[in-house]
Amino acid sequence: MRSLPRTRSGWRSALRRPGRAVVDNLGARLIALAAVALVTVVVARTGGATDVGLLTLLRVMPGLAGVLAACGLPGAMGYFVAGADRGNPRMWPTVQAVMVAGALLGTAVWLLLIPLLKAHLIETSTGVLIVAGVTVATQLPVAVGKACLQAQGDSRGSNIVTAAEEAAFVPAFAGLWLMGSRGAWLLVLSLLVADVVVAVGAWLRIRSTARAAGLPFSGRPDRELGSRMLRFGLRNQVGGVLGLLNLRLDFVVLGALAGPAPVGIYAVASKYAELLRLPALAVTWVAYPRVARDGMAAFTVRAQRAVPALLGLGVVTGVVLAVLAFPVFPLVYGHEFGAAAWPAAVIALGLAAEPAAGLGSAYLMGSGRPGLNSTLLGAGVLVTVALDFLLIPKHGALGAAWASSAAYLFTDVLIITAMWRVTRRAT
Repeated sequence: MRSLPRTRSGWRSALRRPGRAVVDNLGARLIALAAVALVTVVVARTGGATDVGLLTLLRVMPGLAGVLAACGLPGAMGYFVAGADRGNPRMWPTVQAVMVAGALLGTAVWLLLIPLLKAHLIETSTGVLIVAGVTVATQLPVAVGKACLQAQGDSRGSNIVTAAEEAAFVPAFAGLWLMGSRGAWLLVLSLLVADVVVAVGAWLRIRSTARAAGLPFSGRPDRELGSRMLRFGLRNQVGGVLGLLNLRLDFVVLGALAGPAPVGIYAVASKYAELLRLPALAVTWVAYPRVARDGMAAFTVRAQRAVPALLGLGVVTGVVLAVLAFPVFPLVYGHEFGAAAWPAAVIALGLAAEPAAGLGSAYLMGSGRPGLNSTLLGAGVLVTVALDFLLIPKHGALGAAWASSAAYLFTDVLIITAMWRVTRRAT
């Protein structure tokens, strides 16, 4: 196991590198966020609200289908590509075999469900939905490739894919529009072209790095290794689904109990406050494969020192976002959305521990404990459900905000505590 540098300059260098990597990844995520905003504006201007909604469904649902069919393979890459199996000569054939199998299964299931999707969820032509099924098989290599690059230590490549995953849609859309494509076909073909370009670039880079490390990129997959990947990914994916549920369940309950107007107010408030989740995601993304590669013992001291700093970052950022919410909402969204300021402030303060919890999740997954991470996220969902039904009927959007804030803080404290116990055992 590699040890940390002993000299003072070595310690400083080792501490700076992860921090710089987190900042770089955060920058890539902000570029992707800006690209999403630009895409939304362009599609809204050319096709209206209907096309914006259709684009959202065509992007999110095929991607989710692919990840689920592959049993959460992207989430397992940090542990296997960077961890103890990183020198396994059958690693890359196994990763590719599992990915291809997941892509084919996801596409097949999508095609079988087209009548149901068309009747109840995505109002478009059968041809468009068939092409959307193809994007199940193109989005999965992008997600897996991005995770593999980060696990290989190629942070720059991973960040490029993170930004390009959204940004590549713009030139694809422009080119196809100039060629005469319009409507749903323009959207789905733009998504397909962008996915193919980004996936090819990512996997060419992965192959180059693997070969430079002396690992074969083709050959016979290892069934036992593939089975372990799937089990790990599935346990981790449960946490991903529970986390998403914790983020969005309040929308459903609020809509059912209070109607659409409070949902609109709350949606704007929630999206604003969730900017605080970007640093947490960047911390998890960078730290997860490092823990798997170097082991818990090598990072224990650094983790214990990092938690107070990340908590301080979260508190300061949460307070700033909470204070700015009051002038921002009326100015940007209009006076009707001034009521979103208080819910936004409450949620922002509840996310104050999120950056430190991002490190906690990285340690739990990197040390081979994805099931524990998922269990803790599940506890947060239970708190959300209980408080939603307790607070929303009387307080509406503000009640939903208090419920979410308490659930986020409760979950984050559980994750940080679990990480602290694991790191103490590693000493």
